[in-house]
Amino acid sequence: MSGKTERRGLLVRGLLSLIVLIASGALLVTTEPRLGLDLEGGTQLTLEGIPGEDVVINDETMNQTLEVIRRRVDSLGVAEPNLVRSGDNRVVVELPGVEDPQEALETIGRTAQLTIHPVTAAASPEEAEEAADPEAQASDELVLTDENGAALRLAPAVMTGEAINSATARLDGQTGQGWFVGLDFADSAGWSQVTGQAACAPMGDPARRVAIVLDSTIISAPEVQGDTTCNVGIPPGGETRITGDFNQADAEQLALLISDGALPVPVEVVEQRTLGPTLGDDAISASITAAIIGISLSGLFLVVVYRLAGFIATLALAAYTGIAYALLLAIGATITLPGLAGFVLAIGMAMDANVLIYERSREEYADSVGTKSAKRRMSNAVAGGFKGAITAIADSNITTLLAAILLFALATGPVRGFGITLTTGVLASMFSALVLSRVLQQLVFRGPVAKHPKISGIAHIGKVRQWFERRSPDFLKAWRKWLVAFGIVLVVIGSGLAIRGLNLGVDFTGGRYIAYQAQEEPDLGAVRSALEDAGFDDAAVSGADDNGLTVRTGPLPEERVGEIREAVVSAVGEVDQLQSDLIGPSLGEELRDRAILALLLGALAQVVYLSFRFDWRLGIAVIVGLAADVIFLLGTFAWTGRLVDSVFVASMLTVIGYSVNDSVVVFDRVRELRAARPKDPFYRIAGSSVLQTMPRTVNTGIGVFAVLGALLFLGSGSLVDFAFAVIIGAVIGNLTTIFVAAPLAIGLDSRWPGAAKQRKKKKRDPNSSGAVV
Repeated sequence: MSGKTERRGLLVRGLLSLIVLIASGALLVTTEPRLGLDLEGGTQLTLEGIPGEDVVINDETMNQTLEVIRRRVDSLGVAEPNLVRSGDNRVVVELPGVEDPQEALETIGRTAQLTIHPVTAAASPEEAEEAADPEAQASDELVLTDENGAALRLAPAVMTGEAINSATARLDGQTGQGWFVGLDFADSAGWSQVTGQAACAPMGDPARRVAIVLDSTIISAPEVQGDTTCNVGIPPGGETRITGDFNQADAEQLALLISDGALPVPVEVVEQRTLGPTLGDDAISASITAAIIGISLSGLFLVVVYRLAGFIATLALAAYTGIAYALLLAIGATITLPGLAGFVLAIGMAMDANVLIYERSREEYADSVGTKSAKRRMSNAVAGGFKGAITAIADSNITTLLAAILLFALATGPVRGFGITLTTGVLASMFSALVLSRVLQQLVFRGPVAKHPKISGIAHIGKVRQWFERRSPDFLKAWRKWLVAFGIVLVVIGSGLAIRGLNLGVDFTGGRYIAYQAQEEPDLGAVRSALEDAGFDDAAVSGADDNGLTVRTGPLPEERVGEIREAVVSAVGEVDQLQSDLIGPSLGEELRDRAILALLLGALAQVVYLSFRFDWRLGIAVIVGLAADVIFLLGTFAWTGRLVDSVFVASMLTVIGYSVNDSVVVFDRVRELRAARPKDPFYRIAGSSVLQTMPRTVNTGIGVFAVLGALLFLGSGSLVDFAFAVIIGAVIGNLTTIFVAAPLAIGLDSRWPGAAKQRKKKKRDPNSSGAVV
């Protein structure tokens, strides 16, 4: 590259970096984040349309249903509610700050089917009790009790709520009747007919009454006034009132339901999540603190290992954090707890990219011993580092993006949020490493630093690399033994799936999950006994951090959650309810199936891509290594009894991301070494590649574990499970690359020779000083 071209490239990258940083800073200052309810606290309801006779579920009816529900939510006075369609037949309602969802459920979910019936006669209490059984109702009449408890026999409905233009809550201060609901009829003739028929009955006769029924309940059954003419009824324009023992809130809610009319599509609650703000605040605080500590420790480590270059990388990582967060703000993404997991993965990939570049730069500097100009030697090392690492960075990020995009397209709920955050994080990490970090290095290393290379951090070989250089690359010659040995370990760990099984959360099984925090350490045995006495024989009770306890049952309606709380309080004293989730069985099955489908298709997409970039043998080896990662992590969770829920899925995806990244880096070096040393046996090529990439693995791993370790010790609940899973998985991911993917690639090459031979490049011998990834 000529000096003029180099300066032009530096100028373009510098301007681009400046624009992105200014835009990110503006977004950070002016835009408030949209937090998910698992961080902010509140209630989320997922309502599903119920198919049936005369019920059409399509885009039009579901959009109408969404608007009716939106008006009902507005009546609750919730600040900044969020309502969106989900799929073909669902509506998701987010209610920040609402910790008692009972009122919301009653208001939002009611079908509000208003009908008007002539009253034919009084009914006996026995008839009313018998009629309470829907199967006992006659086909041509109803028996219902009025607002005072009197049983009435009703003729079939002659009008529906569609005949009403509006309903208004009013206060009658003159007569002292208090609050009532005034009705304005669109079909006055129909109302005149039904009231005229009732006026023919004598005063006091039940047949002189007209029943207004809402959802099979008589909300008012007024008697037609004495001045109403038989067969004429209330004339058009006359006022109709629904009276009762209403306060203002009751009258306004009833008026709202009548005005909105029936939901175009009846709905049922298939998912309900309620979290107290304390739980969300703790998660945010722990995540922010862990990120600060982790990035600080990672930065300190980078400075110690790579000196000035490490300091530049630390600045780039800090900028990455701001850019990635600003990108989430720009697209209006909702930040959730699993989304933070995607952020952790992207931080690791951003740091890994910098480590790859620096190790390559060290190699380039060591190879330029004969260069006379110190400035040009340093400049060549920096440029060569980026050029040598870009293929591994691109391949690892593209494979991760493939999985993230499929998660966004196919998965639902928290797993989809993970895909969104991961996508933005990967894009930001690539910009941080390949553009911003490059600009900073080129600016810094062009000046006095070139004359004092020791402070740069790229003019010497690290001790970790020197140690691995002394190891023999022939250790993978016995590739069958490594496969068998790791296979035995995998069988032992994986047997936990058969012996103990997975502790599946309600996300996948359906049911009710409630988390409490007691004032003292709870007696779990006493809680179980209290719940059994209260009739909850299927309740599963377990302990949690900070005097916490959790209760899981089958699907329970919201009104029975109070009974569980009473039983818990009777056993351990007063408690704070932190969380209450209800997942319908069908939704839990769908969440599980779609998450698995996204994982499988993501793995298939990665095989296709890696087969194209490397060859099919290496692609298969990577996927088999990923399968070993998954089995090992699932087996570990089975043996330890840890909860497998949507956060676990996020941790599993994070582990897969790290493992793919590690395998791609190793096989990128395999491809390069095979082109440079075509006569070497493949097991030596694979062994050399593993040894030469280990410094990068160690250095990246220390930085990533700094973030995860802080999260493990500072977090609680699902954050701890996430950190635990990723730490275990990241270690196993590195081991499966070495002892599963690499040996399997050797075995496939021995059976079908030609692994990694598609792209031969004329390069220097990497066995010269400092060949490293």
